[in-house]
Amino acid sequence: MDVFRANGLPWLTCRAADSDVVISSRIRLARNFRKVPFPNRADFEQLAAVLQLADGVMPVVEQATRQHLARFALDHLTKLQRDVLIDKRLITNNLAKNPQDRAVYISDDASISLLVNEEDHLRIACRTPGLALEQAYETASAIDDAFESRLDIAFDEKMGYLTSCPTNLGTGLRASVVLHLPGLVFTRNITNIVNISQQLGLTLRGLYSDDKEVYGNLFRVSNQLTLGFSEQEIIDNLKSAVKEITANERRARKALALYMKEHLEDDIWRAYGTLKYARLLTEKEVLALFSKVRLGIDMRLIEEVSAECFPDVLIGSRASWLQNLAGTENMSKNELDKLRAETVRAALAAHPGRGARAALR
Repeated sequence: MDVFRANGLPWLTCRAADSDVVISSRIRLARNFRKVPFPNRADFEQLAAVLQLADGVMPVVEQATRQHLARFALDHLTKLQRDVLIDKRLITNNLAKNPQDRAVYISDDASISLLVNEEDHLRIACRTPGLALEQAYETASAIDDAFESRLDIAFDEKMGYLTSCPTNLGTGLRASVVLHLPGLVFTRNITNIVNISQQLGLTLRGLYSDDKEVYGNLFRVSNQLTLGFSEQEIIDNLKSAVKEITANERRARKALALYMKEHLEDDIWRAYGTLKYARLLTEKEVLALFSKVRLGIDMRLIEEVSAECFPDVLIGSRASWLQNLAGTENMSKNELDKLRAETVRAALAAHPGRGARAALR
């Protein structure tokens, strides 16, 4: 898959377990090489040496994962290409901000991204659709083993893996899950979930948000602490919390269907009609409207479109992707909004649901 041409992401498929609520899972491991300063203290010669070390291990990594990983040197990419990778959550703002002697390796299906010289020398990120943290961890662990078999990794018997940020000490593991929670938002129970998550040592925050609002009702829940816990304990704690949040979201959806069915259906169909026929759409509008449509699909209140269009709509609505599609950063707001509406209409048409297919027969 060409990450700069294909707007879909296979790990955002709606066919996984619990995918009506759980969008995707991710495991990220932070690792550093012994006797080399952390990236924020290393000079360019030392950063280049880290890149060379990572390059040397990649054949072993590819053998362990049975996947080809393409290498992208950040300083060889345009700003627009870096922005596309940020919007696809394949690299971070921090990596893109200082591109010299920094790189990312991305698997053909984009489920794996290895960031070199970000906050740590190595950030291993593995993604899976739905709630499949163990599967993601298995892949990340195999990559970690490949590096540890060839390189001297910074590890302390008492502190565990040594990392640039103290909150990553210990396992160096960050487990996270992306959730679609429109029911809890509409019933105004999301604040309770945020507070309970904090008590469990977890963080729940909006995937797309500003200081005032979360857009698209998409949230990421992740562990806060890595020191003093085993990898399995971190994963089990997060899984338990995700299952409880998922149960609460489904109860909220049932309540909406029971007490507000006509209003809910009206909201869903209005949102679908706007996405299908609008000629100008902003990013925030797409996220808000498609959240309602996705809810309708998952509750089987609308069958005109399939949830398979979700990644195409999500990525296809981002400004960086649209500029990449047009081949220029010099686009007015009106031009972006017009192309965004065209892209969304095309995504909906490309993934008809059972209702639309039945009407064609």
